[in-house]
Amino acid sequence: MSHETLIAALYVFALAAFLGYQVISRVPPLLHTPLMSATNAISGISLVGSLVTAGAQYNTVSTILGFVAVTCATINVVGGFMITDRMLRMFKRKLPTVKDKK
Repeated sequence: MSHETLIAALYVFALAAFLGYQVISRVPPLLHTPLMSATNAISGISLVGSLVTAGAQYNTVSTILGFVAVTCATINVVGGFMITDRMLRMFKRKLPTVKDKK
């Protein structure tokens, strides 16, 4: 990779990170649950891609990086579903208990 290509890739990465932060920080709280569901779907796609990369056995470096990607994507998917479940539980009605009936 040439020096110009690396600079361009870093520029695109920094711009995408800044833009992603700006977009996510402006989402109203009411939309967080559907947004998390979409994010979980995207994370699932990245998990499949990282599995393909880890299992392709191009060379040792790609296998190691693929394993790291599988680990990170799995943590992301599981954490996303845990957060989504927690957010959905906030909207459930609480059933009256015996103490509430007295």
